[in-house]
Amino acid sequence: MIVFTVLYVVLCTATVFFQVGLIAGAPWGHLTQGGRVQGPLPKSGRIAALVSIFILAGMIVVVAAKGGLIRLDLPGWAGWVALTIQSLSMVANWATPSVPERRLWAPIVTTMFACMAITILLN
Repeated sequence: MIVFTVLYVVLCTATVFFQVGLIAGAPWGHLTQGGRVQGPLPKSGRIAALVSIFILAGMIVVVAAKGGLIRLDLPGWAGWVALTIQSLSMVANWATPSVPERRLWAPIVTTMFACMAITILLN
């Protein structure tokens, strides 16, 4: 079971680094937030990326705690909130009109959802 927890943490951490790149001005606008921006994100998009980092960090903590990577006593609902957010992210990435975004992120967030679900539901 620990392999799913570790895989989730690795993929989520990589996603955090992607968000950091967006904030720093990387020209990846076509790969995020609906793919409406070519090149670097505007200020509002960078703020959204920053908010995403905090959400992702929270989900890393929840999954790491539920999977036994860290010792932290979380309420049972924390896992359900994280799983709900992850499922919404998965649906959004499959539904995005941006083909490059869908090709990159839909498989990644689907894998993340599966790893999180296994970790949350079986621990």
